[in-house]
Amino acid sequence: MMKRKLMFLSLAAIGFASCNGGFKQGDGGLLYNIHTSKGNPKVKEGDFMTLNMILKTDKDSIINNSYDNGQPIPTLMPKPQMKGDIVSGLGLLGEGDSATFKIAADSVFKGGQQRPPGFKGKYLVYTIKIEKVIAKGALNEQVFRDRVTQYMKGQTDALKGKEPAKIQGYLDAHKDLKFVKTASGLNYAVTTPGAGANVAVGDTAVINYTLRLVTGKVLETSSKEVAVKEKMQINPMNPYQPIRIPVGEGKVIKGWDEAFQLFNKGTKAVLVVPSSLGYGDQGSPQMQPYTPLVFEVELVNIVHPNPNAPKPVMPQMQMPAPTPATK
Repeated sequence: MMKRKLMFLSLAAIGFASCNGGFKQGDGGLLYNIHTSKGNPKVKEGDFMTLNMILKTDKDSIINNSYDNGQPIPTLMPKPQMKGDIVSGLGLLGEGDSATFKIAADSVFKGGQQRPPGFKGKYLVYTIKIEKVIAKGALNEQVFRDRVTQYMKGQTDALKGKEPAKIQGYLDAHKDLKFVKTASGLNYAVTTPGAGANVAVGDTAVINYTLRLVTGKVLETSSKEVAVKEKMQINPMNPYQPIRIPVGEGKVIKGWDEAFQLFNKGTKAVLVVPSSLGYGDQGSPQMQPYTPLVFEVELVNIVHPNPNAPKPVMPQMQMPAPTPATK
């Protein structure tokens, strides 16, 4: 098995920015405009590739942008599901090539596939650049996997090496916040002091939060006001309200478990969380490995455990019944 799982293309999750004019029509109604062609072999089913993509609607609303993560998306080239889909478009490209594709939204979201929250537009617009291709060709499976694993390890090691500079760059750009660094590597700056006792292990912290990359890109927020300001896709299923997290029980990232024990009710703060206290060398679906995170947090309330709550009853061990003796 490869150390890191490959991310397979999802028609509803990838895609990119539009350029005006110059589109040609391919099979299945696919509209495409190839910007760069290096003359390299076209990517084929089963090949490994990394690519950068920007997904937009034809109303110019960004749905996803891989450049924000600072690392291309790794994937295996799948088989097209239908004529004119985005996989068909990728088959027109080789390593170093870039293009924009326009695909009718109705063809992508048919069959009950859900549209992104707040999606408006007739087309999904994909701007794609193929960064690297490792062709499967006649390679046996083990040799192919070894080459992909070696390449991905190099990419991950590069991300690890860049993380300290990313964190320092953010701190240097926000010196007015007067960050304090803890022994674990957590950097925090209190922007509004609270009052009363700090959160203790076993308490529940009620918080508002906004998660950003060090570039400033917002990934998540509990505030609808922030979502609107950042022009995020508004999810009608999201209540946009404070969330409740248990503190000190290992149920959230280490950076949160540590940080909230430093704060009292009403505190507002900015946290710069290194990957060692976040998602580490595995990353998450939203971010690459070794990604430092920036949280803007507000401790709205502290809920203490009820000392009179009944203790959970441990089940008693049941002894097995003796086996009847055979005559």
